[in-house]
Amino acid sequence: MSKTKAYLCALSGAAAWGLIGIFVAPLYVRGFTAWDVVAIRAVLSFAFLFLLMLLFFRPQLRTRFRDHLFFAGAGILSMVFFNYFYFEVFAQSSLSLAVTLLYTGPLFVTVLSRLFFKEPFTSRKMFALVLAIVGCAFVVGLLPFWEAQVPFHVFVMGILSGFCFALYSIFGKAVADRYSAVTISTYTFFYAGIFMVLTGDAWGKLDAFIYPDVWISALLLTIVSTVLGYLLYTTGLKHIEASNASILGTVEPIVAVITGVLFLGDYLMFWQVIGIALVLYSAILVTRNSHKISKRKAGVQQ
Repeated sequence: MSKTKAYLCALSGAAAWGLIGIFVAPLYVRGFTAWDVVAIRAVLSFAFLFLLMLLFFRPQLRTRFRDHLFFAGAGILSMVFFNYFYFEVFAQSSLSLAVTLLYTGPLFVTVLSRLFFKEPFTSRKMFALVLAIVGCAFVVGLLPFWEAQVPFHVFVMGILSGFCFALYSIFGKAVADRYSAVTISTYTFFYAGIFMVLTGDAWGKLDAFIYPDVWISALLLTIVSTVLGYLLYTTGLKHIEASNASILGTVEPIVAVITGVLFLGDYLMFWQVIGIALVLYSAILVTRNSHKISKRKAGVQQ
């Protein structure tokens, strides 16, 4: 694959993630809660990924039993609760706020990697952390006039979405050397799906599926913003540097913010736009720094 096609794949995948608000909003209108939407996304995504692996990657379904602890952690502690907090912030405020607070995730990855994998916490990472905090303050309205326009509990849920999102990198890193990304994702959604079947109430609202818009929204949420988005981004990632792919991944919140403003009635003030830019730039700083460290380590080992 050429570099141009690889970049286009990564960009298209990130853009597909950013469209999620369009597909979730109709489900809220039909009475589904954020927890219900998580259940729909988890179960249908596993079904599609499992079918994909049966058809094209069957040998990769084999796993070690003890590694399922990490798959379950990624599926339940990360995927379920990251989606829940993300969708809840979207339901109670706006898509723009939800996706901005979600992108504090790379900073949590940095802190957790320091705790669990002893990765260095550099001055660059510290600067990125400060930028993200200031950016969040602008987004929720604490800056520049110290008048919060977002309820505190919504802000906390947004930060928790970023934290839970970061946990996926921690659990995934533990098994990344043994399995493909498709395998890890399939089993992650497997445990997320089981957990949601046992705890969710979406199945008590099956009568809502008589409406065509519910089916269409659920399928597009699964196929476009989950399975297709993941496959496109991962395909591009195989042919370009991880740091570049991470920067391209910031297309997701940009698309989400534009989608929210154009189609979902989001309204952004000038200071919130500045805050979004600061949070995104902090994510770029962290990912680029991590990539440089990885390359230096690889050079030493050679």
